[in-house]
Amino acid sequence: MGGWRSKIIFLLVVYFAGFATAIYCLAPVPEKYAASSGQKGLLHSAFKSDDFARSFNTGIHKCLDFAKDAARQVGKFAKEKMDEREAKS
Repeated sequence: MGGWRSKIIFLLVVYFAGFATAIYCLAPVPEKYAASSGQKGLLHSAFKSDDFARSFNTGIHKCLDFAKDAARQVGKFAKEKMDEREAKS
């Protein structure tokens, strides 16, 4: 398969495509289009509510806790593999 450069470029493209999609979905709709498209109803009220803010905050904290645990496990695994390589040398 491709080298590490092509993998990095692919990951960057996917990352920025996801970021652009998130910005597009969260951007406010201009007033002249909001009435005709019906997008000012449910989404507008959901993003303005305190319940959404609280649930989003909780979700972000869960995500961060999961990421910290995963980083610890990866670090532990990498250290074990490096110790194995040093023992073989």
